[in-house]
Amino acid sequence: MTPTPFELVVLDMAGTTVVDDGLVESAFARAWDRVVATQDGRDAALDHVRATMGQSKIDVFRALASEPVAQELNVAFEGAFRELIEEGRCEAIPGAREAIESLRGRGLKIAFTTGFARPTADAILHSLGWSDLADVVLTPSDAGRGRPAPDLNLTALLRTATSSVSAMVCVGDTESDAASGRAAGAGLVVGVLTGSRTEEALLSAGADVVLASIADLPSTLP
Repeated sequence: MTPTPFELVVLDMAGTTVVDDGLVESAFARAWDRVVATQDGRDAALDHVRATMGQSKIDVFRALASEPVAQELNVAFEGAFRELIEEGRCEAIPGAREAIESLRGRGLKIAFTTGFARPTADAILHSLGWSDLADVVLTPSDAGRGRPAPDLNLTALLRTATSSVSAMVCVGDTESDAASGRAAGAGLVVGVLTGSRTEEALLSAGADVVLASIADLPSTLP
């Protein structure tokens, strides 16, 4: 087998390696009902959450409310998301674990990145039995800024001692994921269709290639 020119694969979580299936929207709806507790503005807020999938959740909430309310929404959202995990609504994308293990078997390092806070990211990985599957797991608080800024990807590169941005592959299901990978100068930016975005949207946002799912990634890399 010819050695791959890549050293690091940076993987988004919800929608890319983990089935979303409305989890983010459901968690936000619960948070809104607990904190804001009114139908006024609820639908528009949900539309904003859908449009900003992949971004840091606290940044998303800051666009919807004052800082104190945004902080309350963030705490309530993270709590609601963990409730959904406990209710059994957290599943891996079919073939995701096998794909990740295949990549690791080829000597590639793996980073998970997310717009969630650390407790939620850890709860997801614990639920799936994935706590030891990646070399590093990063949240916006670890990197400085969330997507679409390049910080998560570049922090993953630094934490794994990857030799250059061109040796990094960034994979995600949203426009923010693709834009973040492109801004980081990744050697390959991959979009996947297991979220809610179209191939055209992902390519327009900066993806080099769009796959049906992460399960197709090992056979796509040289």
